[in-house]
Amino acid sequence: MSKFTRRLQKIGSSILVSLPKQWVDDHNLVKSSQVQIETLENSLSITAGEGKKLSKEIEIEYPLSGEENIAANITGAYLLGYDIIKINGKSTISVKDREVIRESMRRLVGMEILDEDASNITGQFLLDETSLNPKTIFKRMSSIALGMFDETLSALTTGDSTNLQTIPNRDDEINRQYFLLVRFIRSTMVDRRLAGIFNLENIDILDYRIAGNILETAGDTI
Repeated sequence: MSKFTRRLQKIGSSILVSLPKQWVDDHNLVKSSQVQIETLENSLSITAGEGKKLSKEIEIEYPLSGEENIAANITGAYLLGYDIIKINGKSTISVKDREVIRESMRRLVGMEILDEDASNITGQFLLDETSLNPKTIFKRMSSIALGMFDETLSALTTGDSTNLQTIPNRDDEINRQYFLLVRFIRSTMVDRRLAGIFNLENIDILDYRIAGNILETAGDTI
């Protein structure tokens, strides 16, 4: 991230400020191009074009080195906000690794496998981030964690452990929602337009990140 200082200029009744040339060139802007301007509490956010998010794509080469973990790489790319995750194989993907890749993508909310052959697998995040709501995601995590706690307490009190068999699956769902929350939070930090849609200030983003981590840890502990 770069910072620039500009002097305001007045032409007629209008106040003008110039944009950094490198930024203009990077976004292929020319005379009459449109930019989207969003007013924040103490700043302005300028987005190239009409503010539409461009898909981020990452390629993961297969096979990985001995120290790398394909599941961790996929999850990491998801949390970093990549929309398209491609596994590009220099050789045929083994049956074991193929199942690991599929299971890793199934555990990520919104991620679906769209293309697959013997040596390549492509997954894409299909949800519109503007349709997500951090409050809703957090409430779902909270509801699941409270249900796990209540049923664990009931089992200890009554001696009936029948419902405890579902706890591992619900812990997995908390993890799924937590990963989605982290992905969304990271997106709002780099896309102020998205933060503005949900009226999120930096302190709100930090609160969601900390609270989400507490619930995810609680689910693991139960």
